[in-house]
Amino acid sequence: MDYFLTEEQQMIVDLSRQIADELIIPQRAALDESEDFPKEILDEVAKSDLFGIYIPEEYGGIGAGTFEIVLALEQFGRGCVGVATAFAASALGAFPILISGSEPMKQKYLPQIATGSKKAAFALTEANAGSDASGIQTTAVLDGDEWVLNGTKQWITNAGEAKIYTVVAITDRAKGPRGASMFVVEDTDPGFSYGAKEKKLGIRASSTRELIFNNCRIPKDRLIGREGTGFITVMKTLDRSRPGIAILGVGLGQAALDEAAKYAKQRVQFGKPIISFQAVQHMLADMAIQVEAARALVYAAAKHIDAHPKDMSKASSMCKVFATDMAMKVTVDAVQVLGGYGYMRDYPVEKMMRDAKILQIYEGTNQIQRNVVGQELNKEYT
Repeated sequence: MDYFLTEEQQMIVDLSRQIADELIIPQRAALDESEDFPKEILDEVAKSDLFGIYIPEEYGGIGAGTFEIVLALEQFGRGCVGVATAFAASALGAFPILISGSEPMKQKYLPQIATGSKKAAFALTEANAGSDASGIQTTAVLDGDEWVLNGTKQWITNAGEAKIYTVVAITDRAKGPRGASMFVVEDTDPGFSYGAKEKKLGIRASSTRELIFNNCRIPKDRLIGREGTGFITVMKTLDRSRPGIAILGVGLGQAALDEAAKYAKQRVQFGKPIISFQAVQHMLADMAIQVEAARALVYAAAKHIDAHPKDMSKASSMCKVFATDMAMKVTVDAVQVLGGYGYMRDYPVEKMMRDAKILQIYEGTNQIQRNVVGQELNKEYT
């Protein structure tokens, strides 16, 4: 459908589509097999200035909004969710600095992230702190002019590849949620190391590792915002980033629909293409309806967030749930349309189905997102 994009927005779509078609899609199967980080692809993306879409011009970025990030990520997600996740995770890592960082901190880090010369990562999750972020055990203690971090972070996207990490740690456990703070950790800081690279069901091109802080010392001015405001920054970050995960579901769903429809026109059974059978037509029709409905919701949510940055939670969670649930269903249906071929690695839909699952899990499970929507409705109808 025509969403009446501006000339600049259409340029972002066209550029991102070109990158997906020429760089990502030809390599996605090999990257999935090798589980290699797509460094060369991301280096080419950096040359296009797309890493700086959301970063203000004064820090070297394009100065666009959530909607423009969504437009780029949709095309990257259509190409490969693993590669798209590596790109998106850098924005996730940058958001806390953009939202709560001091001016000197923004001046130091955002230009490097905008050019893609340094990737970022966001470190919240721990072995006992996933949906329940209050279970964080990583601590930060002020020692003179340095913070000393101890603990581990689990399943961190871009770990080992990023140079800049935004990390949540407890600075005062007695204060509960108000005792958490955020920090910038650089890959060369003493006492900072990584665990082994995780072996995953899907998004294998993205790097997922543990972060280990063993008396990791960082300068005092690496505190993001004020001490004790870490969870506030985390919530604002995730509200802003979830449309990006939602649109990966849209891009993935579109790719699965494309493959299924193309196959259905080529596959002949009982003397005619299977797309001529109503059973298959109805599957494809439902897939197309769901993809377009999800796209409309994510676009609307992204525009709402850009227009109302203080009222993001419900729209952000709604689009994440709807679009990623759609991606899971549509990719499963695409495998069904292809039948036995769909189950084989020679065709891309089995990878798409594996990639889809993580979208319902990371950056807040879809069950947690439903909680958020329900809580917001409870506020509205009091």
